[in-house]
Amino acid sequence: MDNKLGEGGFGPVYKGKLGDGQEIAVKRLSRSSGQGLNEFKNEVILIAKLQHRNLVKLLRCCIQDEEKLLVYEYMPNKSLDSFIFDQTQRRLLVWSRRHHIICGIARGILYLHQDSRLRIIHRDIKASNVLLDCEMNPKISDFGLARTFGGDQSGANTERVVGTYSYMAPEYAMDGNFSAKSDVFSFGILLLEIVTGKKNSGFYCPNDSFNLIEYAWNLWREERPLELIDECIEENCNLSEVRRCIHISLLCLEQHPQDRPSMSSVVVMLGSDAVLPQLRHPGFFIREHLHGESSSPFKNSTTSINGLSNTVLEAR
Repeated sequence: MDNKLGEGGFGPVYKGKLGDGQEIAVKRLSRSSGQGLNEFKNEVILIAKLQHRNLVKLLRCCIQDEEKLLVYEYMPNKSLDSFIFDQTQRRLLVWSRRHHIICGIARGILYLHQDSRLRIIHRDIKASNVLLDCEMNPKISDFGLARTFGGDQSGANTERVVGTYSYMAPEYAMDGNFSAKSDVFSFGILLLEIVTGKKNSGFYCPNDSFNLIEYAWNLWREERPLELIDECIEENCNLSEVRRCIHISLLCLEQHPQDRPSMSSVVVMLGSDAVLPQLRHPGFFIREHLHGESSSPFKNSTTSINGLSNTVLEAR
């Protein structure tokens, strides 16, 4: 169909128009979707209460018989992944624009973690869940997997691990533990992808780095971090600013959650020239042996492609 914008874990998304002429994006829950009524209701309840310039705005919702629809403001530039991972479109994202997008995403996550009425863990921060408006302002979308917390609660444990595997923090993928710091880890990967123009999933490098995180860490230790820069922007970018973003991304990717900065600290670090903390060690996923025998100590890992999770992993 000509008005189909794309399709995700929820189902297809279509472009439409309200009676007053306003353009809209309509998400329709697919009957074959891995997400169900609970995720649908979760998204409606959460996003209806959220108001921030870096979060997508829900306009309407509809539940009638088997039909379930979410009506959002229309984002003409679609999602971030359609730019940074496309050989042609990525050239439109000069460094100043990428930095603007990075800072906007960080402010949106900070609002969820700290400044909204409810403390919210998104659990699926990734490039395809960041939409871009006509001025390329980023807006975080897709709250079907988000969880809310009240009082002093800052995290939880689940036996149903959901989200996108290549963006998951190790403690979440392996043990089902999630918190604001697992969102910080996902942001660190997204930040690295924006700088490099490369996906963490399916990453290949001749030096046998297991993923983009390990590749970035190795270059940092060898004092060659600027080799990470997307070739489309390396001639006209602010090198000190890019290096700082790489440093911040690796801080967000620390192996232990307590070593990662909060999103409030990330926002401050992105907007200042203050000295950044020293890096410890990023969280890597454990390699598999060549013959398929997992090197993970977890023996009940039947659903994860890397033999890491002893929970039910529902990748998206």
